[in-house]
Amino acid sequence: MSASYGVFLYLLVDFVAAQTTTHTNVTVNTLSTCVKSNSSCAQCLHDASCLWCESSQQCMDYPVHFIVPPSSLCPVNDARWGLCWVNLKVVLITLTSLAGLVLLALLVCCMCCCCRRRRQQQISDDGEVLRAEQKTRERIARQKERRMEMQLRHDKIRQKYGLTKDPPYSRLDDKK
Repeated sequence: MSASYGVFLYLLVDFVAAQTTTHTNVTVNTLSTCVKSNSSCAQCLHDASCLWCESSQQCMDYPVHFIVPPSSLCPVNDARWGLCWVNLKVVLITLTSLAGLVLLALLVCCMCCCCRRRRQQQISDDGEVLRAEQKTRERIARQKERRMEMQLRHDKIRQKYGLTKDPPYSRLDDKK
């Protein structure tokens, strides 16, 4: 199975390289190793750059200018590449399906990670708000304590020097 992935990558690189130069017709190179191994499918597919045509019983160079070889060269249902017992159509469908599943899995993983981060950020934001509220309450409580202590100190000083405050209702009586 891993050999077929290596062959797929080899063809993909050849395809990308072939796209940089434009060729309009497909020809079989008679000097290649594929033509020399015309005896059987297994012998032909030993080389990753070869394509076996079941209907014509011929081994030929894989046309790297096209993803799928043209039907004039070999029908897709009769073309074999990588494995003799699987036609090229099945290999291409399987590989594209696997690539789609991998992309879908990556997309789902990314979505899950993003959602998890949002939840964690929301929790941390809520925690920061709660901490800020708690600090505010503590600050107000300390302020009240300091005011009470200051008021007690002032009252002691007033008592010491006899400057006690008049009862709050005495002022009202003086104004009448």
